[in-house]
Amino acid sequence: MSAARRSAGPSAAGHRAAPARGVLPNHAPESGASESDVLPNHAPEGGQDPATPALAPDHEVLVIGAGFAGIGTAIALQKAGVTDFLVVDEQDDVGGSWHANRYPGIAVDITSFSYSFAFEPYPHWSRAFPPGAELKAYADHCVDTYGLRARLRTGARVTRADWDETAHLWRVRFAGGATLTARFVVCATGWLTKPKTPDLPGLDRFRGPVVHTARWDPRVETAGRRVGVIGTGASAVQLVPRLAPEAARLDVFQRTPIWVFPKPDVPIPRVVRRVFAAAPWTQRSISRATDAVTELSFVLAMIHYRRFPFLVRAGEAVSRLYLRRQVRGDRDLVRRLTPRYRLGCKRPSFGSGYWRAFTRPNVELVTESVTEVTESGVRTADGVHHDLDVLVLATGFHVLDNLPPFPTHGTGGRDLREFWRTERFQTYEGTAVKGYPNLWFIVGPYSFTGGSWFGMIDYQLTHILRVIGEARRRGATEAAVRPARHDRSFRRTLRRQGDTVFLDPSCRGTNSYYLDEHGDAPAVRPASTRTAGRRARTFDLDDYRFRRAGDDRADLL
Repeated sequence: MSAARRSAGPSAAGHRAAPARGVLPNHAPESGASESDVLPNHAPEGGQDPATPALAPDHEVLVIGAGFAGIGTAIALQKAGVTDFLVVDEQDDVGGSWHANRYPGIAVDITSFSYSFAFEPYPHWSRAFPPGAELKAYADHCVDTYGLRARLRTGARVTRADWDETAHLWRVRFAGGATLTARFVVCATGWLTKPKTPDLPGLDRFRGPVVHTARWDPRVETAGRRVGVIGTGASAVQLVPRLAPEAARLDVFQRTPIWVFPKPDVPIPRVVRRVFAAAPWTQRSISRATDAVTELSFVLAMIHYRRFPFLVRAGEAVSRLYLRRQVRGDRDLVRRLTPRYRLGCKRPSFGSGYWRAFTRPNVELVTESVTEVTESGVRTADGVHHDLDVLVLATGFHVLDNLPPFPTHGTGGRDLREFWRTERFQTYEGTAVKGYPNLWFIVGPYSFTGGSWFGMIDYQLTHILRVIGEARRRGATEAAVRPARHDRSFRRTLRRQGDTVFLDPSCRGTNSYYLDEHGDAPAVRPASTRTAGRRARTFDLDDYRFRRAGDDRADLL
């Protein structure tokens, strides 16, 4: 009988739980303290602590990251009866990007009905596209509703993870020297965690404030000042309309224009919110509808681009029409703001007033490349010096080049980053990697389907919990995806990738984080969320090899 039909989820049967090890403080280290003061150091470098049994790690599951991916993982583990887990995050609170990013105008760019857990609808959204503070509040709501604070450690930055082939566990090190061991590790660190600072000569010489959108300093004063914004991605689309009315002058330095669509952001009346609270099924119904629209528009248009190219062209036509209505009568400005690449090569955005902001007399779009930053401004390739008081970097994040976000060594001590760089980004079903047992990525190569972020989290957790459940059922301490099955999955992904818009010649040179140096598009899984979910529910569990530490048998039945 196929193992895919033997187990549907975790069970306590056949699993010997690790002994309790006490509760760690649920806060970042206080001033003067290091992580080593608040995290147990059971497994010092150089070998396993003799007092720690091989089959009793500090925790059965370690979840790295306390954004929505990590929060969802913790809730799913708890619901499945896996209680010995710990969630760690380098920041001082939960929420991930929604805790770190606080620039003016920050908001979600997908409707709140889709950007939430299906099992935990939130009736308190004030708008269809709520501001960032409400997303942070929703993260807190989920953590508190499901009682996760006691299993959460903030201020704990992972610096390295090593697979112990003998004990079948991961040794995870933290800044400050502490080490935790875990049977299974779920990497839920997300994409938007490491801000990208442009390599511009003289950036450190600028005398005024320099602030990245991902590390916004509310003390920086922009009203009545000359402000420069470098970058025209999704963050700039939200930030520029907020800065334009208040800045004495705003120069926006554009390298690549962005496709923008009108943002149907409307307030949600209180009476509607009361209906959502009293009858959650009403909100779920809307969520299913918005999910379907998002899936159809992205999957059909971009994932199946070669079969439906007219959908991409139609989307481009809508965006161009919106641009002409926002920027009336200025053909040169329209030309400079119009992308020269196919819709989908780079992440598009929804905007309210972004393009219109460039029609203001105090706002200038600069398309000449930046050559240097001086003490008092920015110089561009045409020799013009732009005098500035404040410089804002809306230059995005390291995405693919930050995977994994810390050195990770699997079987034979091979570094995962080296493996991906030399042999291309590849995964089994978007979550596991051959040679790295008991490790899964919520957001890794070929995981995001382009629809709802929460839909991706859901299907990834379905996959992970099935494997952990099967390992428990078999009494296994190692679950390793079989290399042949891994390679077959990767080949299937590459074949489907050929139909996507990402391989269109116009995508080359767009500096899109969807693409890597190999010409692949590993940031997006070429499948619908529904297809990925079906695969997560039905893949053959015998695609994994299950073993027990100290047992010479190749597989456990």
